[in-house]
Amino acid sequence: MVPDAYDAYFGATATAAAALVGLLFVAVSVRDDTIFGPKAIPGGEALAITAFTGLVNSLVVSLVGLIPKVNIGEPAVIMAAIGVVASVRLQRRLHAGRNLRNLIVLAVTLLAYAAQFGFGVLLLLKPHDSEQVLNLSFIVFLTLIVSLQRAWSLLKGRHLATAPGGAATDDHNPPRGSGPGRP
Repeated sequence: MVPDAYDAYFGATATAAAALVGLLFVAVSVRDDTIFGPKAIPGGEALAITAFTGLVNSLVVSLVGLIPKVNIGEPAVIMAAIGVVASVRLQRRLHAGRNLRNLIVLAVTLLAYAAQFGFGVLLLLKPHDSEQVLNLSFIVFLTLIVSLQRAWSLLKGRHLATAPGGAATDDHNPPRGSGPGRP
């Protein structure tokens, strides 16, 4: 059970996660042809999927944390398991293990989900342990920040630099003045 003192925190993180899902949809719509579909660049799809998974994780854990008399350990464990499976499947599908940066990102992501899983299990065993709620709160915050960075990278088109040839092509760039930070 989540102490009342965390209501404002989980309300804020749920709101932030929902807003960031909106940002992610904007990022995907601005660069949709480079993220999904036949001309998609694998790095863009990976950024979108991992950002979405992290945001949904934060949203679900935070929203369930606001429900009175519900053990937040259950959604923490379930969402951590989903996050691990999604991350590993994506890594295998994209064959992204060849890149050291991708392996580091995967390791950090799996570590965060493993910590969330562990804190969730501890909360299932001791539902009133506010120390584990605090620890879980930090993991929710971490997944929000990492997901924000990934969504912003999509919006800025950083995944285009990983395209064959190493640089963005004109057919993947939005018209001048249509993206954030563009004159």
